Amino acid sequence: MPIQSVNTNGGSLIALQNLNSVSGQLQQVQTRISTGLLVSGPKDNGGLWSIAQTSRASVSALDVVKQSLQRAQSTVDVAISAGQTISDVLNQIKSKALAGADTSLDTVSRKALNNDVSALINQIQKITATADFNGTNIIKTSGASIYALANAAGTTRLTVQGLLLGVGGASGNTTGIIFTASASFTTATTAATFLSLVNTSINQVNASVAKLGTGSNALNTHLTFISNLQDSLTQGIGNLVDADVAKESANLTALQTKQQLSIQALSIANSSKTALLGLFR
Repeated sequence: MPIQSVNTNGGSLIALQNLNSVSGQLQQVQTRISTGLLVSGPKDNGGLWSIAQTSRASVSALDVVKQSLQRAQSTVDVAISAGQTISDVLNQIKSKALAGADTSLDTVSRKALNNDVSALINQIQKITATADFNGTNIIKTSGASIYALANAAGTTRLTVQGLLLGVGGASGNTTGIIFTASASFTTATTAATFLSLVNTSINQVNASVAKLGTGSNALNTHLTFISNLQDSLTQGIGNLVDADVAKESANLTALQTKQQLSIQALSIANSSKTALLGLFR
């Protein structure tokens, strides 16, 4: 027969240990339900928490990458819009230069055509000068290439080459307009010479705008990839640290029941010592 002691209540100690264990588990489950996380800190699982934190940093960095790509794409799209307009204006200039090359045309009419051409050239200059986004213009005389971040580490980037589309007549210009801002014609012969320059300019501008379109598509494709990558990383983090709320809800009900039973067991263990009083009656 075990010793009946009034100093030590073994049953009560065991019941208290069980109650504390159940209460600790219950607190964990309540935390998981309230946060939705199975691993909310390094105490829960240091390894998984570390992996999740690294992935979260990558997801956050990819937001910056997306913003960089979107800025670059907007800059290129503005340049494309300007290039398309320039191409349209060049077509108008071609029509007038062709008309000016007609030997049957009188001098007064040719002069009027030349004035129209000057106005159109001035329009191209204004288009080129204002085709900027966020302070960047990749088609004017001093245009430069645009760069965008390509990964979360910042070690790679996408480049869209700047192409000179404006009026300038720069020597060796193979991307845009090869005639100068002061280009004009007064005779059928000079109009024919100018027409040749216009035709070459049209071909070069169209090819450059097409190249810019390819660059914009490349930026858009990479932006889509980055968005998908970010979604995959976010899902991966969830797989590592998110709690199964349905499962935790079932655990909560079970632990609440166990807690009530543990309290009842502790009460029984505490009241068992009162039976010893009957020995002294």
